[in-house]
Amino acid sequence: MVDMERKKITKGFWIKLVSVPILMFFFAYAMVPIYDVFCEITGFSGTTGRVEKERQYELNEERIVEVSFFASTMPGFPVQFGPKVNSMEVVPGKFYTTSYIAKNTTDQIVVGQAIPSVAPTNAALYFKKLECFCFNRQEFKPNEELEMVLRFVIEPEMDEEIRDVSLSYNFYKLDS
Repeated sequence: MVDMERKKITKGFWIKLVSVPILMFFFAYAMVPIYDVFCEITGFSGTTGRVEKERQYELNEERIVEVSFFASTMPGFPVQFGPKVNSMEVVPGKFYTTSYIAKNTTDQIVVGQAIPSVAPTNAALYFKKLECFCFNRQEFKPNEELEMVLRFVIEPEMDEEIRDVSLSYNFYKLDS
């Protein structure tokens, strides 16, 4: 009688031991696309928006917002990466163009993707990009240096108390 009870406990234990990590993996895997959609809709986590074409906004030429540009790479990504300019003074409602420079420091092809983030997070909803290298994965030939364009606008509806906005990109390596 003791043996039969012990087998049930052992069998149940092994089922739980195997199934819980599998369920945790699938849950974590499903959360990534759900989180991306949530961030895009709400601007949470500093995710920026996108515009399909340039449009005219009502401008207040006296309102100036300083936009600072930052860059980093994930460990092990062999690309030097940084903004061409560190900051710009912009008028909300006007479109601006700047760029980032990236250089592959290896003699191999490297593929990567840049992920943007805006601070403060409540400014992210109003920071819209018309053109951005972050929209697509980037392929770097051996020792290649690229100038990657960013065309953006800060919508005038952004809270007037926000006078400084930071745009940061984190570049990470993709498997080719």
